[in-house]
Amino acid sequence: MANIVAQNKTEGGNAAFHNFNNDFAHIADPNERRRLALAEIDKAPFGWYHVRAVVVAGIGFFTDAYDIFAINLVTAMLGVVFWHDSNKGVIPTDSDTAIKVATSGGTVIGQFGFGYLADLVGRKRMYGLELILIIFATLAQSLSSSSASVSIVGVIIFWRVLMGIGIGGDYPLSAIITSEFATTKWRGAMMGSVFAMQGIGQFAAAMLALIVTSGFKGSLMQGNGKPVAASCGGECLIAVDKMWRVIVGFGAVPGCVALYYRLTIPETPRYTFDVARDVEQAGSDVKAYIESRPGGHPDEIVRVQALHDSSPQLETPKASWADFRQHYGQWRYGKILIGTAGSWFFLDVAFYGLGLNNSVILAAIGYTGGTNMYEVFYNNAVGNLIITCAGAIPGYWVTVATVDTVGRKPIQFMGFTVLTIIFCIIGFAYDNLGQNALLALYVLAQFFFNFGPNATTFIVPGECFPTRYRSTSHGISAASGKLGAIVAQVVFGPLKGRGADQTTCTGSGCSPWLNHVMQIFALFMFCGIFTTFLIPETKRKTLEELAGEVPGTANYDPHSTGHGVHKDLAHHSGDEEAAIEGKS
Repeated sequence: MANIVAQNKTEGGNAAFHNFNNDFAHIADPNERRRLALAEIDKAPFGWYHVRAVVVAGIGFFTDAYDIFAINLVTAMLGVVFWHDSNKGVIPTDSDTAIKVATSGGTVIGQFGFGYLADLVGRKRMYGLELILIIFATLAQSLSSSSASVSIVGVIIFWRVLMGIGIGGDYPLSAIITSEFATTKWRGAMMGSVFAMQGIGQFAAAMLALIVTSGFKGSLMQGNGKPVAASCGGECLIAVDKMWRVIVGFGAVPGCVALYYRLTIPETPRYTFDVARDVEQAGSDVKAYIESRPGGHPDEIVRVQALHDSSPQLETPKASWADFRQHYGQWRYGKILIGTAGSWFFLDVAFYGLGLNNSVILAAIGYTGGTNMYEVFYNNAVGNLIITCAGAIPGYWVTVATVDTVGRKPIQFMGFTVLTIIFCIIGFAYDNLGQNALLALYVLAQFFFNFGPNATTFIVPGECFPTRYRSTSHGISAASGKLGAIVAQVVFGPLKGRGADQTTCTGSGCSPWLNHVMQIFALFMFCGIFTTFLIPETKRKTLEELAGEVPGTANYDPHSTGHGVHKDLAHHSGDEEAAIEGKS
């Protein structure tokens, strides 16, 4: 026994940073050590190391949202600079759509690719690489220009696809790393806080647009002819060219701040236990995470010996394509993946489609157009600030405050139900709604998107799947959502303007089919109600319980712990014999 304790112990630990591994160093069975060590992580009191994990992951989501949202403000500036003579300073609709869809296309690739690789080679090895890609592609965009052989649209699309791949990778990686390091009691709030940084990123993009607009006010005031965009020449044109580059380029700054911390986090203990099957390294990594070190450093001889002896004894199944097909081929698990992927798809069709209303909403609050370029860009920035603060940001943080008490599934169900009603009202009563009523419904929709399925579709896939497929499954779910975003941008964007002459129309006349599009979105929200029934409630449950690995719980599945039926029966038989002996 003394030799076992000496071999299993790792260095470090104090009153502030407890060494969970050494509490169980005397236990020879690696499965029992794993269970007890993970139980301590799940029950750990909320501390600064949890805050640190949220901040490091959240900065990435801040960057993602900033880069995605900023392009909505920048495309008008691109029109002034690159279509000043050919299209009266307005970017063509096809070019505008292509630039925006390029990001979503890249994001789908990143979500699939990084999600799979994080399960294959580890979370630590992939975390930070996606941020490097985002930083590099963002800076490249800000330095882009057209030439005789390449248009600005082609160059920006190329870099935004690469940036989208990095953004896509951030979804499964940040969700899974936060989930696997979190305490069970506040796991939903931690993951929700990471996702809520999207609202702050949107706010920052609009705020920076307002700052640069104010900074170049003198130059922009010179563009005051008719049409306004075409009259912006000379000093005004140079100012706009500088503005869009500053707005896009700033997106790399927060990523640079978080990069070091992402590259130096330890591997998640659950991955090291269940996939790498390295018991000693997993225990050491727990301590390293709490002490903010890049990784644990157990005695290599002890670690290799334990890896040789303990790995075959671990009961969690090994990942493989055959096991993946067998696992999700069972309805009890396959339906969860359908539920998370389907809910995210239905959500994003309407979530991104709601942006089709932005021009109408900005007009309703009096922040659209202007007599010169300064007023145009100022109104656009301020209007977007108001919209973001009115509905989006409050919704995110109400979710953070309630997700661990109300639960994920009730919030998602409520959100889809309320959004179905809102889109029905907008769609079927559109012609009878005044601008104030439309504004109120828009703000309510933004609020219930974020205090609803937009947050929960991110949280639940990071919790309800087994460790060996958790990142892949989150990537599949997230990629389904981005496919919905592409549908909204490619199909419903042009559809809302069906029958209108986009060169001569003004205001709502440019969107004669907008009410029908809103009716279609109501149908998507209604479908989301049914996919919500397929997902489990994950509130206050450990990741192992949700994966069916905890005996005595409703989710328990002997095969998920590597137990065959006969082995499981033998285990219970041995317990009964021991109980009889104890009584005698």
